[in-house]
Amino acid sequence: MPTPSFAIIIPARYASTRYPGKPLVKLRGAGGEPKMLIQRSWECAIAVDGCTGVWVATDDDRIADHVTDFGGQVVMTAESCANGTERCADAIARLGDVADIIVNLQGDAPLSPSHVVRDLVARLDSEPELTMTTPAVRCSRSVYAHLAEDAANGRVGGTTVVGTSTDRALYFSKRLVPYLSEKDAQAEFPPISLHLGLYAYRPDALRLYNGAQASQLEQLEGLEQLRFLDLGLAVGLVHLDPLAWDSIELNNPSDVPVIERILAERGIA
Repeated sequence: MPTPSFAIIIPARYASTRYPGKPLVKLRGAGGEPKMLIQRSWECAIAVDGCTGVWVATDDDRIADHVTDFGGQVVMTAESCANGTERCADAIARLGDVADIIVNLQGDAPLSPSHVVRDLVARLDSEPELTMTTPAVRCSRSVYAHLAEDAANGRVGGTTVVGTSTDRALYFSKRLVPYLSEKDAQAEFPPISLHLGLYAYRPDALRLYNGAQASQLEQLEGLEQLRFLDLGLAVGLVHLDPLAWDSIELNNPSDVPVIERILAERGIA
């Protein structure tokens, strides 16, 4: 069978409740060069082999202007989009039939490894009953400590996920799930899976999602992917071994120095 085509959409909004203006936050890489978060996310996306196209989906002229300045493609979307998945659905409604599979690389995840996108596309293609795939990474001790510190200080950090033995998602949470004993929490690789901000969808799944109401759990957790589970749709988890670097998302101002340190360590200018 032919390999499915895929396009990457990076949803970006300026009016984040937790971190307003986040896409335009400057992050210094190796050598001290500052680049805005949205540009680093774009560079992460275009590094993926085989992609048919990359677009930043936004409703904000400031973000759009900056993307255009560094040579990126923009699709303007409605202000009413409540989350990144709705923005991806709006984007493909405007762009048309751009690919067999749409990948959502969230604009606050510039450390996402490019091979993960191909893994998501491959699993979605191989299992027709899945509507969406998304990655789960076993936490290193340092990532777990980062998440635990955020929780202890009342900050919303990364998202964790639990799934079945057949790698179907059961639940996503901004809390640390499952509960760990003190012994398990001190392990080199605590049995917690970090959810990375990447999704691969079938276009029909995006249209179905956009036509449904937000679920109560989605609203309580502030996690868009829970709408798929509330609708009874199968979400496949692509499990990854702990990464060679901590794939921290930019969720709070305190994440900036952490991400800058990892950029420097990896030699990313």
